Amino acid sequence: MFLLIGESTQIYAHLVDPAFQGTLVGAIGAQFHHHPWNGLRFWDLILPFFMFIVGVALPFSTAKREARGESRSRIFRHAVLRAAVLLLLGWALYCIEPGRITFRFQNVLAQLSVTYLLAFLFMRKSFRTQMLFTLGLLVLTELLYRLFPVPGFNQPFVPDHNFGAWVDMKISGELSAGHWVSFNAIPTTAHTVWGVLAGLWLMSARPARRKTAGLALAGLAGLAVGYALTSFSPIIKRISTSSFVVTTGGYCLLVLALSYWLIDVRRWRKAARFFVIVGMNALFIYLLQESGGTAWLTKLVRPFTEALFAWTGGLGAKIATSLAAWGLLWSLCYGLAKRKIFIKI
Repeated sequence: MFLLIGESTQIYAHLVDPAFQGTLVGAIGAQFHHHPWNGLRFWDLILPFFMFIVGVALPFSTAKREARGESRSRIFRHAVLRAAVLLLLGWALYCIEPGRITFRFQNVLAQLSVTYLLAFLFMRKSFRTQMLFTLGLLVLTELLYRLFPVPGFNQPFVPDHNFGAWVDMKISGELSAGHWVSFNAIPTTAHTVWGVLAGLWLMSARPARRKTAGLALAGLAGLAVGYALTSFSPIIKRISTSSFVVTTGGYCLLVLALSYWLIDVRRWRKAARFFVIVGMNALFIYLLQESGGTAWLTKLVRPFTEALFAWTGGLGAKIATSLAAWGLLWSLCYGLAKRKIFIKI
């Protein structure tokens, strides 16, 4: 979430400025931009991480509600309401720029409304059932893309000429400029369900060393299977191919294993506090930056950063402006957390 709000400040755009072409800074900057089509960069992992960690939190949240005495029916109603609100907020964000009602599932909130509810419904099922469900979603996606017969949309791995593009035309009557498709919510549900399984694993009474090792081994297996699938299915984030989902799922598990080991086992909790501040109000800060809040903060700090950093040249001042706006976004989260104000659904 911290990295996601950083994108809204344009800091990553500055890192790929022509002035940095051929340098280490430019190479790092490229990793903070989505791959144009077939391939994988660091920034392509952000959405899977987001979907996955929501799944990890789900069993913990449900257990806490049950401990307070809430019935299963009440928890279910809350889950349905949360999914509906997430969907409405996701749709609302798409209406801001064009100034008209449009229906898409391509942003985080809209897709999360689908993956969250499906993961919740399967959370009490066995490990085998949940795994078969996610594998079924991936197989279904592959079949729909490969066997879809409608002319013009029957080329599975060609931008804007695949099954996902056809679905978008039916839902909203238009295609995404970046070749993203709303149908991604179906295959990426696997990330959230796998997160649930990881959360249940962490909640078990197993020793910490075994928990860490289990997550790490599962992550390595995901990488091995995911990259092996590339001989059959290319890694394409923009349409969430099976190889992309499995490979990024592996990275999710490895990062969770590392985080659990550092924070829960080694007790590096003070170091994590900086990022937890943002996570405590993830919904608030996401909505703020998506609805133009970062642009307003940028205008607020620009006169000062340009005056103070004019000696660095135009690019240096722009980077300073982005960093200052990023700092203000974090400070807003810090202020809310300090006052114990948390925006939740």
